[in-house]
Amino acid sequence: MKTDLKEYTVEEICNGFYYNEAEEKGVYGLGGKLVIQPEYQRNYIYADGKRDVDVIHSILKGYPLGLFYFNKTSDDKLEVLDGQQRITSFGRYYTNKFAVKDDKGLESYFNGLPENLQKKFLNTKILVYVCSGTETEIKKWFETINIAGIPLNQQELLNAVYSGPFVTLAKEQFSNSQNSMTQKWSAYIRGDVKRQAYLQEALKWVSNDHISKYMSAHRHDDNIDELQKHFNAVIDWVSTVFIDVKPEMKGLEWGTLYDKYHDYPYNPEKVSKRVNELYNDDAVTSHKGIFEYILGGEKDTALLHIRIFSKKDKRTVYNRQTEEAEAKGISNCPLCAIGNNDNKTRIWKLSEMDADHVTAWSKGGATDISNCQMLCKTHNRAKGNA
Repeated sequence: MKTDLKEYTVEEICNGFYYNEAEEKGVYGLGGKLVIQPEYQRNYIYADGKRDVDVIHSILKGYPLGLFYFNKTSDDKLEVLDGQQRITSFGRYYTNKFAVKDDKGLESYFNGLPENLQKKFLNTKILVYVCSGTETEIKKWFETINIAGIPLNQQELLNAVYSGPFVTLAKEQFSNSQNSMTQKWSAYIRGDVKRQAYLQEALKWVSNDHISKYMSAHRHDDNIDELQKHFNAVIDWVSTVFIDVKPEMKGLEWGTLYDKYHDYPYNPEKVSKRVNELYNDDAVTSHKGIFEYILGGEKDTALLHIRIFSKKDKRTVYNRQTEEAEAKGISNCPLCAIGNNDNKTRIWKLSEMDADHVTAWSKGGATDISNCQMLCKTHNRAKGNA
């Protein structure tokens, strides 16, 4: 791969700058010769009133902006390899998309700056390495430098490796914070839509967590029909079964749960009632496990992390059972006492026993001392139903 060091002014870069508000990305610069956000680039994430402002302050105060890298795609066409966040920031400021405060706290858009500061802004020089090479070389170099202030995450890197029409369409749908559906999706997906969290989840669901393989197979597709259809199916299923949106639903493995349970019938009203009962049950300490517990027919109580008996209650019950057992000459484990082996009369130490619900929690038993018994560890594990 060949590299040449060149110098441009901010004014040259901003010539013909166009920012797509709907897709939240800078599109062109250098009079249309520069593609600012190629398909393999992450979304613009500096529009937070801090990082974008910091870029402008750096220019106006004469601080260095660091190196930029462009990829030469043809004799008169370039694309940004590294630096698109900074370029989009000063391009947006140049086109009056946001204001910055001066030392006196007064806000100014570019067209409101004093003439001397406008000239300083436009005449600021940036150093650019222009790279020429094969697609494979450029993509590898892109992964290697990854030097912008915030490292690329795994999905952003995959978008770079498998750039093409499929990634472009997928990002338009799942990486666009202006998409009106993101608010609904945010109830079930954790992460930042601009940092590809929603796209990653959609790909994970449709590929059974084989994202790289799926992206490679569909790289040149001119549609995302399968991806979108499967994603919508999962979201529609979740929102139909669980009509109450709870905070703990965010980030659960909904793709896996859909694959496992979507063929089962559920009554949304009954599910809603049960969800709220479990939320109000003091014994349930893991609310995020409630949803899979209900989908699975309320069999796996381990998902709920049922509150255990206190050390004080366990010792109290142990002492009572032991005293009664010694008086009768039987084991202090009730199940050993009715058995026929050598443990029939064994007195177990407290450390050798576990607390157990006399009436199982799943059958309405409470987690309090009146419903507690101490069993030897073997019998407690065998009983199983907490």
